[in-house]
Amino acid sequence: MSARIIELAAFRAHRSEENDSVPQSPKANGANRFHFWTGASGKRYVHTVYELLECPALPAANYVLVRREPGARRKVLSIGRVGNAAASLNLAEIRQRGAELGADEVHVHLLADTPKLSKLVEFDLRTGQIEADLARLTGSSFH
Repeated sequence: MSARIIELAAFRAHRSEENDSVPQSPKANGANRFHFWTGASGKRYVHTVYELLECPALPAANYVLVRREPGARRKVLSIGRVGNAAASLNLAEIRQRGAELGADEVHVHLLADTPKLSKLVEFDLRTGQIEADLARLTGSSFH
């Protein structure tokens, strides 16, 4: 497994030139614009934060559906990925799932370059969330 350093500003500029369907309007508050989620492997994944109803059409991406709770806590409702060729289908899938679960935010990870890597990111994040939930319930840690 190799590592690479990515400058987010340069990546976003390059990606938006490549594909007009890349999200351009994350939450206005700069402090809430990005969120890092940690997988079971300990790897951190940067996500762009959108309100569920303001999320733009998306290319293939990983997502975390979140409900904001009092005290600025985020409750993870679902972790998944979309891979439709049509960005509008990806958005429809995310909005439908988010509405069913009562989500008010979508956290989108766009840095998985291949479907295989996207699946690995999803698995790592889901496993990390399961471990975090179990640790909260039992009062112990798995790391």
